[in-house]
Amino acid sequence: MDVLPLLWLVPAFPLAGFLLLALFGLKMPARAIAWIGTTSIGLSAALTLWIGIQFLTQPPAGYQYAQTLWTWFDVNGFAPGIAFYLDPLSLVYIFVITFVSFFIHLYSTAFMRGDEGYVRFFAYMNLFVFSMLVLVLADNLLLLYLGWEGVGLCSFLLIGFWYRDEANGYAARKAFIVTRIGDTAFIIGLFLLVKQFHTLNIQDILHQAPGVWAVGGAAVVWATLLLLGGAVGKSAQLPLQTWLPDAMAGPTPVSALIHAATMVTAGVYLIARTHVLYSLAPAVQMLVAIIGVLTLLIAGFSALAQHDLKRILAYSTISQIGYMFLALGVGAWTAAIFHFMIHAFFKALLFLAAGAVIMAMEEEHDIFKMGGLRKKLPITFWTFLAGSGALAAIPLITAGFYSKDQILFDTLASTQGSTWLWLGGFVGAFITALYTFRMVYVTFYGEPKTEVGHNPEREKAMMIPLVVLAILSIGGGWIELPHAWGHFTPFSNFLTHTLPAVSLRPGMESQEMLLQVLTAVVVFVGIYLTWLGYLKKPAMVASWKQTPLGKACHSFLYRGWMFDQLYDTVLVKPVVWLSRIDQHDFVDYIYEGFGRLNAWVHAGLSRTQSGYLRWYLLCIAFGLLFIFSLILFV
Repeated sequence: MDVLPLLWLVPAFPLAGFLLLALFGLKMPARAIAWIGTTSIGLSAALTLWIGIQFLTQPPAGYQYAQTLWTWFDVNGFAPGIAFYLDPLSLVYIFVITFVSFFIHLYSTAFMRGDEGYVRFFAYMNLFVFSMLVLVLADNLLLLYLGWEGVGLCSFLLIGFWYRDEANGYAARKAFIVTRIGDTAFIIGLFLLVKQFHTLNIQDILHQAPGVWAVGGAAVVWATLLLLGGAVGKSAQLPLQTWLPDAMAGPTPVSALIHAATMVTAGVYLIARTHVLYSLAPAVQMLVAIIGVLTLLIAGFSALAQHDLKRILAYSTISQIGYMFLALGVGAWTAAIFHFMIHAFFKALLFLAAGAVIMAMEEEHDIFKMGGLRKKLPITFWTFLAGSGALAAIPLITAGFYSKDQILFDTLASTQGSTWLWLGGFVGAFITALYTFRMVYVTFYGEPKTEVGHNPEREKAMMIPLVVLAILSIGGGWIELPHAWGHFTPFSNFLTHTLPAVSLRPGMESQEMLLQVLTAVVVFVGIYLTWLGYLKKPAMVASWKQTPLGKACHSFLYRGWMFDQLYDTVLVKPVVWLSRIDQHDFVDYIYEGFGRLNAWVHAGLSRTQSGYLRWYLLCIAFGLLFIFSLILFV
């Protein structure tokens, strides 16, 4: 059976789940809500697997399949459609989105049990998954932008899910406003593209662009810069990275979904999808790499100073997306997508395991108030350790080693790479090992500082996703082995039907083993130093924090290099000040005048509603007298 025509059902199942829950969920029992919310994503994942098997065994012509459902609108020949496009890139994305989202939904059935917003939670989550699927399957940039804004809306709704807490509402508003900056750049870029090509069909633009734009031309530079602005905002990269740490205000499964399978990976997808345009703008493509390496270093150092378990993971996500941007910037397109997939596995695992820890600690987030949990929560500990090993890229035994080392090697070996970019990624690998195992040692080792309350390991719906994602975090990298390990690269070979292979400088393959050994050494050194500073000799770190320099560095990094304070001083306060002094300009007087006029008329008319029958009869009599007078004398 040819299942490719059923592609439209992949996003349709989550949409159907959302509609059922939104329209009828309030009358449903919790079991039915959980069943609909999870099964709709499970059906989408199963269909994706079926489609993927056919795509691999009986690939369509050109490894691409287009499906047009209907024409969205037609204005003077500009007729974008509700149409989907499946190729190796979008197939990898929908696989990750549906499968990881399914496990997050399954976990959520137990994690969110008893919450008064249970149905609202699953409705928003299903809409989130639907929007992301539309984004990656869209065959035109306008439909992609619809999905793009959909994930922005859902992130706002889910980050502020517990909206009765003012801080949660502020975090949701911050995420929405900051990402709107990037979205504004994105939409301007779409106007530029449609003006040039008279279409927003992605494949048409990519085919026409090399013949229309010269390499390094002003038009293509502006177009790619504007698209990059959208990607930077959505993927929380420098300088718009400030919203993501605060986004931890939402429920933990929301954090897992945003970081692993949906929103923050959208920017990586956009740049990879429009790679032809970036190849025509090499300066902008190099800017992508520079943004990536700066972001991964800034976020990594910030993670070193955090106390909140989820904020450490948030800064980790910013850093790992930075690695993906670094790979995109040096032309290592397939390496970026490989790391995206592996990152989705281990980051979803880490957030879900963190949620189990926080539940056991009665909503305590501070890692320095935990400790000794490896014996009390053994499943959570071992799965968290698997995810942490993948994040730190422990050699040979974790998937993160294969994906991150491929990026580092390509950064140095690519004809578009450089030693400085590689050095930044190399230092970032050391920092990652430091903050990752600082988190592991402080949370799970040492003496317990807080008693375990509820034991989440009794919940099979929470433990099954942890175990499955732990297996993927360990073994998921073996589908792509580096040159020094036999060059077994089916994943890259599959993606090269869509994305070009990285261009390496001659003779660099022979140095790959040396680079891997160097990376492995710094990872183990980082793990050892963390063990030394937080388990063996904790007084050493504590005493350094008490020095003036230590206090200053900790405060600076704890505040995320004070970007929020900078933006607050440079942007927010001036706008608020201007708003206050302009609060009573002549425009306000016009609207205030209309308001007062309506209030005066309302007051006059309300006096006629006295409740006295004799006054009503008198008014009717005068009214009739007035009407008869008009009839007789006018």
